[in-house]
Amino acid sequence: MNTIHLSADTLATAPDIQSLFHTLRRRVSPDTRVMVTIYNSVWKPLVGLSEHNWLTVEDISNLLELEGFQIVKTKHTFFATTHTIVACLRPTERRDASVSIVIPVRNEKGNLDTLIKRLPKFGTFQELIFVEGHSKDGSWRELQRLQALHPTIRIYKQKGTGKADAMRLGFAHAKGDILVVLDADLSVSPEDLPKFYEALARGNGEFVNGSRLVYPVEKEAMRYLNILGNQFFSSTLSWIIDQHIKDTLCGTKAISRANYQKIVAGRSYFGEFDPFGDFDLIFGAARLNLKFIEIPVRYHARSYGTTNISRFRHGLLLLKMTWFALMKMKFT
Repeated sequence: MNTIHLSADTLATAPDIQSLFHTLRRRVSPDTRVMVTIYNSVWKPLVGLSEHNWLTVEDISNLLELEGFQIVKTKHTFFATTHTIVACLRPTERRDASVSIVIPVRNEKGNLDTLIKRLPKFGTFQELIFVEGHSKDGSWRELQRLQALHPTIRIYKQKGTGKADAMRLGFAHAKGDILVVLDADLSVSPEDLPKFYEALARGNGEFVNGSRLVYPVEKEAMRYLNILGNQFFSSTLSWIIDQHIKDTLCGTKAISRANYQKIVAGRSYFGEFDPFGDFDLIFGAARLNLKFIEIPVRYHARSYGTTNISRFRHGLLLLKMTWFALMKMKFT
């Protein structure tokens, strides 16, 4: 990801900042990130720079948007001498694309046929990839049966363990321009997936995350302690990555294959620590300064099977991953 940095001194002395952004817009690509640093106005009375431009975050955001940029994130600090705003070009047209939908499966036999029937068609080309891992309820045999009925479906048997491993295997075989991951438990409706596709096709965001914490949660779908834990992790991670994310643990996410490959290329920075795959994508996308956007979804209780998540054991693991990300992204 190419980055252009405009220093605080440059902005403080520029005679016409809007014209500067206008010129810059013609020289950048959609993958370029413009990083703008400005002096923190808290210190203006103390340092006496009245003869220079003294800009607020809102001033810079407004000028960038006037010239066709959109804000990716803002690093707010009170005692530091500067603020940083990261922006990218705002898309001007919708771009249709092919789609790969990856569905990790473990003990989800009773949901698979229904999922296939309910999944809408969208994108210029759509492929459905199931990755089954160590099921005990006959899920693999059911996938083989369904593949015979729907030859376009591709199925893979997982050698490793965990959802992250299954997701990576599916993405490695995916051919679509856009990658979508969907849990097989039908807790998030397959009918909501076109919203994720449209957010990327229209350029509203570059990393699309589902949020189950907007609409009322269906009874028995998420326990109260899980809701509290999710809210804690969401607020903490929003601060760490400098972008708002309301539901870090929603299993429905979408990203372009090109940006996913960049996450893979830089994965060693965080390491192989996430068995779920959610944090791996979130941290990787944040490090690339991708623009996050969330799609509110309704969260339904299971009608078949039981959850593969342990509240306390996995909650402790999530705490460790959050601490690790804090050290890497705030203090490194």
